[in-house]
Amino acid sequence: MRKLIKIQKEIKTQLKECTNFWLTNGIDKVSGGVYTCLDRTGKIYSTDKSVWMQGRCAWTFAYLCSLYGVDESWLKASESCLDFLEKYCINRENGRMYFTVTGDGKPLRQRRYFYSETFYSMANAEYYGITKKPEYLDRAKRAYNLYYDLWHGAPDTTGLGSKTIPKTRSGRSFGYPMIYLNMTLTMLKVDSENKEFYLNRAKECVDDILKYHYKPELKCLLENVGVNGEARLEFTDGRVVNPGHDIEGVWFMLEYARIVNDKKLIATCEEIFNNAFNAGWDKKYGGLLYFIDALGLPTEAYEHDMKLWWPHNETLISSIMLYRDTKNEKYLDIFYKVYKYSKKHFHDKKYGEWYGYLRRDGKPTEPSTKGSTFKGPFHLPRMLATVDKIIDELF
Repeated sequence: MRKLIKIQKEIKTQLKECTNFWLTNGIDKVSGGVYTCLDRTGKIYSTDKSVWMQGRCAWTFAYLCSLYGVDESWLKASESCLDFLEKYCINRENGRMYFTVTGDGKPLRQRRYFYSETFYSMANAEYYGITKKPEYLDRAKRAYNLYYDLWHGAPDTTGLGSKTIPKTRSGRSFGYPMIYLNMTLTMLKVDSENKEFYLNRAKECVDDILKYHYKPELKCLLENVGVNGEARLEFTDGRVVNPGHDIEGVWFMLEYARIVNDKKLIATCEEIFNNAFNAGWDKKYGGLLYFIDALGLPTEAYEHDMKLWWPHNETLISSIMLYRDTKNEKYLDIFYKVYKYSKKHFHDKKYGEWYGYLRRDGKPTEPSTKGSTFKGPFHLPRMLATVDKIIDELF
């Protein structure tokens, strides 16, 4: 266990580096919110702001307060992003949230998807858990319920319509129940008066994932399936497997399984994790491939063989969590393996934080970045803090 204690010390140092990187370089002291398009050194290379990232940043710093105690710099960063979201990121004409806005908050882009609402809800809920200010729980609940309604077929007020022609092809996306499960676990933590309601919603998510998306015969979770969960293997979109996504879903389900003491679900999570890791780990160069094909056929995504930061973050959480819940040394070995790869290839020893995007051979894309529309202070600090706390539980 000396090795694990050494890693924990490194993780604590990385968490401090990571939070300082974003607090120093990302927080907008003029308009509020956070800039996430930062280069290796922390310099801003685009002033447009991702709405996802405003919610994710607000959640992250509130989450750190809940784990380690309130730090005023963390709380102010969370508040800044929440205020920016409320002031600039909601389309008052249709009640939906934007996808990107300008640096000073002018609406720029809206998407049909409702992931902006996801992180708005989680951020408000986590902040409520710290401050107990009821308006933040009210906001969280409204967005939480809106997501559920849209997922279950409520009219999309953006007017963008379906991504495909519904008469030709409709289906289910793994991302919807997976992310809603994450939202639900956050709500459950801060709104305990409604425990049974959230447990029922969580069970619905898990049932949806296992009934429709998990395909034991293919040894994978399919990102996209038919309305009744049918595998559609005749075209590339129906064969998409994202190993990191599968593994992220595993630790959400493990958290639920632990709450309800479901040993059978833990065993199923082991199967899903093992399948995803075995299929996704690059045997030649190491690291987790971004996309693979369920049948081993060519993938359509041009970035399929890149190594991204977040699947490695999620694998570190899931592997240490599986070790905690099963005591199987295999998962501790996987944790060490992924940590070693990540420390060598992702962690920037000079400027702190992690590179977001590596080529297949493990070298950062050039010019390298620490943030983008999709990368900000979320997956990495969440992993570092969560792993730190799980290691505490092991001793």
